[in-house]
Amino acid sequence: MTSELHPKVLVSDADAAIDFYTKALDATLVSRVADEQGVVHHAELTLGSSTLALAQSVPEWGWHDPESVGGTPVLLTADVPDPDATAERMVALGAEVVIPVENRPYGKRQGRVKDPFGHLWVVSGELR
Repeated sequence: MTSELHPKVLVSDADAAIDFYTKALDATLVSRVADEQGVVHHAELTLGSSTLALAQSVPEWGWHDPESVGGTPVLLTADVPDPDATAERMVALGAEVVIPVENRPYGKRQGRVKDPFGHLWVVSGELR
């Protein structure tokens, strides 16, 4: 077995995040585990060959979403076929543009978007 990294993001509303990521990033929900109260403690989504896990924030466990702690120090990068269309779709679903999608001098077309849950995404693709 080879090592892999599967980030898990914490969000204020897991079901809303699942809906957002499936629509905005064309992610596919693989699994969703919730407790008796409906709190989602683990969900897995795939984006191409990558896995993104998420869970609802649970402050008593030390699980805090970005909005509850004043932001995030982490940038998540999504390599997508059309970064312009992906960023536009994210914004239409409630995200905000932090840095517009533009051609970058290092050979990528990229921009930065803050999703409705406080996570920062670099939306990236090949130059056209």
